[in-house]
Amino acid sequence: MTSVAEAVRPYAENFESMQAALAACTPDWLAILRHAAFARFAEQGFPSPRAENWKYTPTRPLEKRAFSFNAESSTAVGTKDIEGALLRASTACTLVFVNGCYSASLSRQSTVTGLRITVLDDALQHQASQLEQSLVTSDNWEHDPFTLLNTAFLQHGVTIELDAGTTLTAPLQLLFVSSKQSKPCASHPRIVLRMGKHSAATLVETWQGLDGADNFANSYTQIELAQAAQLEHLRVQREAAQEFHVSRVMAHQQANSRYASHTLNIGGRWVRTDLHSRLEAPDAETQFNGLYIVDNHQHVDNHTRIDHAAPDTRSDELYRGIVAGNGHAVFNGKVVVAEHAVHADAAQVNNNLLLSRNAEIDTKPELEIYADDVKCSHGATVGQLDEQALFYLRSRGLGEDEARSLLTGAFALSVLDRIVSPVLRDFARAQIRLALPGAVAMEAV
Repeated sequence: MTSVAEAVRPYAENFESMQAALAACTPDWLAILRHAAFARFAEQGFPSPRAENWKYTPTRPLEKRAFSFNAESSTAVGTKDIEGALLRASTACTLVFVNGCYSASLSRQSTVTGLRITVLDDALQHQASQLEQSLVTSDNWEHDPFTLLNTAFLQHGVTIELDAGTTLTAPLQLLFVSSKQSKPCASHPRIVLRMGKHSAATLVETWQGLDGADNFANSYTQIELAQAAQLEHLRVQREAAQEFHVSRVMAHQQANSRYASHTLNIGGRWVRTDLHSRLEAPDAETQFNGLYIVDNHQHVDNHTRIDHAAPDTRSDELYRGIVAGNGHAVFNGKVVVAEHAVHADAAQVNNNLLLSRNAEIDTKPELEIYADDVKCSHGATVGQLDEQALFYLRSRGLGEDEARSLLTGAFALSVLDRIVSPVLRDFARAQIRLALPGAVAMEAV
């Protein structure tokens, strides 16, 4: 078993190298923040298998790998490499990051009234004092090793601000591309989104791994929704077959705000996604939708948490999993209703489809209710394709593989149908068509 010191050593060497390279252009508050975060990470190391939240997702495969913090030049990545991960519709802005580093040549920024986008790479050198409040977070980062790492290596990412009353008519897209390196590298992007009162936007966050990439992406996203702000957020993780991916998303919601999150995990070797929303004022509403497709020897873990911290709040969660081959999926969804959060309305469902004998799913929906006069439900199912439905399709002339793909696609479709934006929905369907195990061309998805 790897000791804490052994697992931490490669990151300590990278941290020292980074600090030396950036010392001349790092403000004091950022240096202190980075050092405090790394000291805490070095003390506790990666999560233990004895930790309840990591019971089914051992970090040993990640600990055995050494990653460089310096990515090689991104000039080898061109438009053709990323066209399948770009929205075909027009966007308000498209920002592309290659191995964590912002690529101006691949990005497309435009001036939109009420929208301010700041790329951290340059801003930390020239506008650091203006970013301090945005980047220092109190969301229990001192307890999570991966958020600690993200903070310790804070260098790349983006802040997005929408003024009150601003409505974006076209989506924003953030595309993170991972390319093959002579030595695998780690990236730790930070995304900060602040939306003013009565603002509205759609955001697409895409993670794409190019052939041969075997890197580690560790992202942290902070979302603040002011009163009556509305955000539809699609996250597509389609990393390469040997890649490691960890993401944290934390949303704070004020009165009458609406946050719709759609998470698609359809790639990567070892993947962990934590999604957390706090409904902090009356009439705040959140919707979590997720689909994970796991094949071969992939491991994908989704942890969600919704805190009803105010009365008259609503949440609706649907996650579906398709597991094939020797794939292993984990789902843990927790809904917490605070003592004073009366009239909370929460629904949570996790459905799973196993396509092979060796496929495995560990699912654990949870409710913690400390208030009376609430409406809450949760449930989980695990099953296989309906044999009667298969027989019916085959009796209509479909081959077995085609019939199975059609039913599998229909199973996934209910999640994608919950995406409101037609642009996002079409994009999600195109990504899913590429990922379904043993997929055949089909129009049902």
